[in-house]
Amino acid sequence: MKVSTSSKKYWAYSVLSGLLLFFSWPPYPLAFLIVLGFVPLFLIAESTNKGFFKYVFTAMLIWNIGATWWVCNSTLIGGISAIIANSLLMCIPWIAYHKSKQFLTPITALVGFISIWLYFEYIHLNWELSWPWLTLGNVFANNTHFIQWYSYTGVAGGSLFILLENILLLIVITKWHSNKNIKNWLPFAGLFFVIPFLLWVWSNTLERKNYQPLTATKNIVAIQPNVNAYEKFSIESASQQINNLIQLSEKAIDTNTVLILWPETAMSVGEWQNLVAQNRYYQPVFAFMQKHPSVTLISGIETFKNYGNIKETITAKQTDIGTYYDNFNAAIKITAGSPLEFYNKSKLVPGVEALPSFLQILSPVFEKFGGSTGGYGKSAEAAVFTSADKNYIAAPIICYESIYGDYIRTYVEKKATLLSIITNDGWWGNTPGYQQHLAYAKLRAIENNRWVIRSANTGVSAIIDNKGNILQSLGWDKQGFVKANIPLYTNITAYTKHGDIIYFIAEGAAVTVLLILLYMAIVQKLFSKNKKK
Repeated sequence: MKVSTSSKKYWAYSVLSGLLLFFSWPPYPLAFLIVLGFVPLFLIAESTNKGFFKYVFTAMLIWNIGATWWVCNSTLIGGISAIIANSLLMCIPWIAYHKSKQFLTPITALVGFISIWLYFEYIHLNWELSWPWLTLGNVFANNTHFIQWYSYTGVAGGSLFILLENILLLIVITKWHSNKNIKNWLPFAGLFFVIPFLLWVWSNTLERKNYQPLTATKNIVAIQPNVNAYEKFSIESASQQINNLIQLSEKAIDTNTVLILWPETAMSVGEWQNLVAQNRYYQPVFAFMQKHPSVTLISGIETFKNYGNIKETITAKQTDIGTYYDNFNAAIKITAGSPLEFYNKSKLVPGVEALPSFLQILSPVFEKFGGSTGGYGKSAEAAVFTSADKNYIAAPIICYESIYGDYIRTYVEKKATLLSIITNDGWWGNTPGYQQHLAYAKLRAIENNRWVIRSANTGVSAIIDNKGNILQSLGWDKQGFVKANIPLYTNITAYTKHGDIIYFIAEGAAVTVLLILLYMAIVQKLFSKNKKK
């Protein structure tokens, strides 16, 4: 079949869009390509009413494959399914925009696209199949000198900026093409450059702003044991893993150490939460903590909770004797002479740690592809752990949770003075996955004006200051620790206080646009039916 010249052009635009979006994403140092990434798709939408979906889907698929192919390292079929599903979901705002051009003025349709895309990001942050890894505002995670204003807007502000820049460039191109009079396109070209310049000035002003921290006289340690992610749950190696963590901790701490961080599921032998203190594998841990009573340990741990004969949660599973229980990917706080405290991971990885309620019928399929049939239980809200000296209030953030800005700020609302991330990035191997995950931690530091200490099973444990700068790090496939005196900030940023207000505004605008489109589509259909009669 012969392909028309215009069709070839649209395919070229589609591929170009996907590549621009892909190469803008961390760890590539080309983030500002993102302000061009949507323009080719807008140009296709301006030129054709046929086959628009296939061009958009191709671009979104290239972006998703290029930026997140590494998810296939943990589960091939699950990863492929996630990439295809996310690419399809990203087409929804584009299809809505393409349809809206039939009923709305060009500018109104573009404003509608901004609101619908932002609403899509908001939904993708909060529904049961949440996967906000490619939220547009995340793209500047390695450009911390430019995004200090995220302390006011969060990543939603970055997404809004990117959408505006793409639309301004589209207007410049279309006005130049239709009429090359400089008066038509120059004001929009000016805005295209002025907006990022003003944001850069604002960012530099905020970066120089000096908050007054409490003096840090104590130090905090994060351990990186470098254990194979796929072997760490072996009972045979559990004792060896625990001894290794203790030995590394002994080397790292001194008389001024107040807090130690071990990575996600460092304590990998599953145990009932009320029996952890009696677990024989963990006795060396408690002996170590008794030896250092002024130190607090925060560690990842696999646990269970028994509910007896009552099914207290929708994730609870039933035993052979009819009782119910949940299993948790949890964090534990251990301080000598104090009761154990637990926080159960709340933001669970869809399909792996949690299966959406509307997909429960597919649970055998998810289990076959490496997912969880019943899913983990979870805490209803964030919790904080206070160090033995009562100075540090740590947010026990577990792995995937660290990509949720609006959730992380709730730790700070609970008075957290330190964002402590425990993670196990080894599932993905030596790929961009762990590098992106590290980069996103910088966003949380900026949004909340808090230091971050990150303990990874392997690649990358790090200490990040409140401006998003990595001060210490331990790279991939390395064993050791990072250690620092971390100052305590207690101020509340505008983002911590108000959250994703940009998304809330966009939600109202998007719903309005979608209702208008629905109404116009119904009217058009009824009119066409009457016309046929």
